[in-house]
Amino acid sequence: EQPEETPQPAPRRIFQERQRITGLPLYLQGYLSVRHSRCQEFRVYWTELRGTMLFFYDDKKAPTYSQKSDISALTSATNVYPDGKGSAQFILTLSNGELELKADDCECGKEWRGFILTVTKLSVPLDESLLPGQLTRMHEVLEKEKKRITLNSGSSTPLNRRSPPSSTLTTMPACFYAVSRQEAMEMLEKNPSYGNLILRPGSDSKNYAVTTRQELDAPRLKHYKVIPKGTSYVIELEREVTLPSLQDVVNYFVTQTRGNLKPFVIRT
Repeated sequence: EQPEETPQPAPRRIFQERQRITGLPLYLQGYLSVRHSRCQEFRVYWTELRGTMLFFYDDKKAPTYSQKSDISALTSATNVYPDGKGSAQFILTLSNGELELKADDCECGKEWRGFILTVTKLSVPLDESLLPGQLTRMHEVLEKEKKRITLNSGSSTPLNRRSPPSSTLTTMPACFYAVSRQEAMEMLEKNPSYGNLILRPGSDSKNYAVTTRQELDAPRLKHYKVIPKGTSYVIELEREVTLPSLQDVVNYFVTQTRGNLKPFVIRT
């Protein structure tokens, strides 16, 4: 006769218990291999990013964490690199040592690194290798984390942590906004003095899109699909145009219209 399996708590109950214990909002979760300073071996944990804390659980269904790591004083994060065995690795430098993290693949590793930088630096990393959908979620998490800090500090303005080091910045154009098609149209219509070209996530969250508004015989709004292909970007036109970066995509529209299209940049 087979022994009865130990009843497992329902996922919702597990989430509620973890929420009660940690008291922090959940931003990202998944399996990560973890190695602390001075440790010889990686160990696999179900990992949760809550606020600026990483919680490590021995099992996906464990209601209580076995370890945690405060990453609020993050000094730096290396770029994600393959480990030669199909996984992707990056290293966090903290005040009390290094924390090595390993994800299943590079895309997953870059997502974890991006979310960690977002909550610790209070700024979404300008990394072209992140997918539009990931960037949208990071912007949402950024706003939630700012509100959390504001409430905890009792201040009317969010705390400003250090700006991200220049090593984390790449060439994401200044006119990129994590907005929907409708929101981009409204931004262009209401603020013509800021410019008339927005780069945004595509509706499928896998590609990008360019929204433009030109005052010709009448205001004319247009949308163009931009597809990442390898290390390049393809603009879907009558004759496809392939360019090496998103900044080159923006520059293409500006030069082809002889400056009639200008990147939309909010000035404060």
